[in-house]
Amino acid sequence: MRDHRQLIVCPVDSPLATRAAAEHFELAPLGLGTIGRLRRRFVSERFDIVHAHDGRAQNVSFLASAGLRLRRVASRQVAFPPRHPLIHRWKYSKTCHGIIANSDSVRRALIASGIPVEKIEMIPPGIEFPSELTNAGLRAQARARWGFSSEDFVIGHAGAFTREKGQDVALEAALLLAPRLPQARMLLAGDGPERRNQMAGIAILPGFLDDLSEFYAALDLFIMPSRSEGWGLAALEAMAHGLAVIATDVGGLPELVEQGKTGWLVPPESPPALADAIEAAALDPARRCEYGCNARERAARFSIRRTVELTEQFYARLLATSQTAT
Repeated sequence: MRDHRQLIVCPVDSPLATRAAAEHFELAPLGLGTIGRLRRRFVSERFDIVHAHDGRAQNVSFLASAGLRLRRVASRQVAFPPRHPLIHRWKYSKTCHGIIANSDSVRRALIASGIPVEKIEMIPPGIEFPSELTNAGLRAQARARWGFSSEDFVIGHAGAFTREKGQDVALEAALLLAPRLPQARMLLAGDGPERRNQMAGIAILPGFLDDLSEFYAALDLFIMPSRSEGWGLAALEAMAHGLAVIATDVGGLPELVEQGKTGWLVPPESPPALADAIEAAALDPARRCEYGCNARERAARFSIRRTVELTEQFYARLLATSQTAT
């Protein structure tokens, strides 16, 4: 914990709460009365930074700490234009002291919406880099878990089932591929409101997977068919596991996936383009292997340790500004 005290505020039944409790972090439940309870703690205990990681948390952060001598940080992780520009501009300009954008694409979107550039810091999310690539035994075990044979060509995606993630585009591409690439299999991990609307039988939908290492081990190729994407952490993790990636040319994905070097970029909302790229990847294992090696090398630049260091430095600058102002 780098000698910092951390209080994590989240729903008690969330995966974050489960993992945080297992690692002995201090937790506070998010629910009815949260704002009042937090404010009393902020007044009576020593807190320097309140970091909100989504829009709802940002509202709670502001209401619980307004007028108190601490610094509020908000993370912005989506690159699409705000639904209510004036409210968005006020919220990010007035309710926090600093903003962390998770990609340059998100940073540009914030500036375009009128947020002062000096408030924004671009810090890409990092990953725990796997020290070794998948061996043959783990690959066979992983593929057997979902009923794949060694001859199958397995295409995977992991993410929340929301319209922005484009799982419906992936499934339409699977339909187009079926007669052209009969050995293709699709594995779409994750959960969310759109999962129940997807076509049964076209792909395997295992739901939320807490540990994705076995998931990545089963794959030949990773896809990111997003309509909008601030960064693409799942794509970065896939690259770290030595997988070539097909991603849409939106948001922060081109900052990760390099066309013709670590994978392929395709236009969003185009099942034919996605199907063509998958077919090209399946028919060219040598190129896929080359891209996978390049992808792992690129992913090594984005470590979780570096993300922590940059975030800590940003906190320190905000606190130094606060002390100067007082």
